[in-house]
Amino acid sequence: MRIGHVVGFAVAGIALSAVVHAQSVDSGLGNYTQVPGISGNLKSVGSDTLNNLMTLWAEGFNKMYPNVKIEIEGKGSSTAPPALIGGTAQFGPMSRQMKEAEIDAFEQKFGYKPSMVKAAVDSLAVFVNKDNPIKCLRLQQLDAVFSKTRRGGAAKDAATWGELGLGGEWKNKPIDLYGRNAASGTYGYFKEEALFKGDYKDSVKEQPGSSAVVQGVATDKYAIGYSGIGYKTADVRAVPLAKNAASECYEANEKNAYSGDYPLARFLYIYINVNPNQALDPLRREFIKFVVSREGQEGTVKDGYFPVTRPIADEDLRAIGATQ
Repeated sequence: MRIGHVVGFAVAGIALSAVVHAQSVDSGLGNYTQVPGISGNLKSVGSDTLNNLMTLWAEGFNKMYPNVKIEIEGKGSSTAPPALIGGTAQFGPMSRQMKEAEIDAFEQKFGYKPSMVKAAVDSLAVFVNKDNPIKCLRLQQLDAVFSKTRRGGAAKDAATWGELGLGGEWKNKPIDLYGRNAASGTYGYFKEEALFKGDYKDSVKEQPGSSAVVQGVATDKYAIGYSGIGYKTADVRAVPLAKNAASECYEANEKNAYSGDYPLARFLYIYINVNPNQALDPLRREFIKFVVSREGQEGTVKDGYFPVTRPIADEDLRAIGATQ
């Protein structure tokens, strides 16, 4: 589901500028209130995109609850469902929604579906080297660059920067491709949306993590790669994207993510095992409440992602029984 369809509906009736201006946290989000008696162990297994953000949330939570030990493992979204099913993790951060087969496997084990919380908003960025002058790319052009199947309808492959409209020294330079590996939710999301469910070229240099993609683009003048906007550095530039040739190009910023104008905007999720017939235990309840509190979402902004809004947070907290 596209972010614009969800966020645009959720923030209806709220002054949008109060929500998205300068990546500010929704003024409606309350401060987190510490409660007594919280201790124990938590483990998070899943998304690399969310790895740094989960760590920030864990550090903030630990300041309030020093008797809680939190372990974070971020090797890819596809590792989250097996960890939740096997009981080796309490949280499964994912940069995509669970696939039907993953949900079915969970339900077969427990008799109910997994629950999820929308923890942050991301503009999946297409990065080029900071010296690259490309001004805009259409999704169909991205498909021609990264995919060997070109289901987006491009007439021919795009293998050089000249084929994307650049001249001078760039014209005949081959485009070096950097991407994620198949365990990554970002890999799957990009395949779904930018490759029109097509197949990646064999020449894509698959990286184990988002930071490795960005580092590859930063050190390779003629490279292009994709990762969450939170991994942006001064050595790379996020290219504005257009849905098609008739569409305007939009920057990968918070305003365009909330509106849905940026075509690769998405939610970032935390999946959890919540038995609908039992109350959520205090430890997991308080961690999730912290994540979607003002303090938690300030961490989201600090890590370069965009915060969720009060209506989204309230809806998800009610769904998992985490409201007071």
